[in-house]
This record gives sequence, C-alpha cells and structure tokens, in this order.
Amino acid sequence: MTDHVDQATRSRMMAKVRSQNTKPELAVRRYLHARGLRFRLHRRDLPGKPDMVFPSRRVAVFVHGCFWHQHPGCRRAKLPQTRADFWREKLEANVRRDAAALAALEILGWTALVVWECEIEGDALEELYQRIQGSSIHK
Repeated sequence: MTDHVDQATRSRMMAKVRSQNTKPELAVRRYLHARGLRFRLHRRDLPGKPDMVFPSRRVAVFVHGCFWHQHPGCRRAKLPQTRADFWREKLEANVRRDAAALAALEILGWTALVVWECEIEGDALEELYQRIQGSSIHK
C-alpha cells in the first residue's frame, strides 16, 4: 500500500510530532496540578527522562502515546502498512528503551508510573492521583 500523501507533506506532518508537552501530557499535568500536586518536568538526570517527577515521593510519571510506545491491545498501536519493517524495528526499540528506563528507575528506588494516551479520558487520572498520593514518604 502506498502513502496517501506525498513525501514532502509526510515530512512536514512527522516534523510536528512532539516528544514533550504533548496534548496528553498537558492534560495529565493540568489534572494533577488542579488536584494540588506539584512536580518537576523532564528530569534529564533520571533514566528515560520522565514527563513528571515528584521528588519528595520518588515517583516518576511517563505519559505514553499508544502508537509510539505500542500500548498492548490498543487499537491506536496499529503498525503502519507502508514501510512496515522500518516501523516495527523503530517501535520495538521504543518499547525496549521504555522497559530499560522503568527497570533502571526501580533499581534507583523510584516508583515509575505509566499513563497511556487512550486512558486519559477515563478514571485513569484519578487512579494516578491516588497512586501518587499513596507513595508519599511524608504521610
């Protein structure tokens, strides 16, 4: 199957894909901030550069896009039909990198939480809030 847009258009579209401050990430940040939680963003000194970090609780939160991080069982994690080998390799590398970052954070004594793009509309944000609150060292 061929791409339905020309190469220049596809290049412009892919150039707009962000790694930080995505719509799902901003939605999670707004929700948690409104609930009174304060956090640091994109700590480069931690494995995987988490989207949000709660240093006093030693909690790191990742907001994953279902396609880019291949959410298991999600309809948004469908592999493209064009250049399938390229995409399979790229997305599998993302999944391996995510697993390594989560394991490294655990070894360092951090709790790593993942919120998937497709879960943001449901009760996942309240569950995330409760898990972060439950991780508090200063109860």
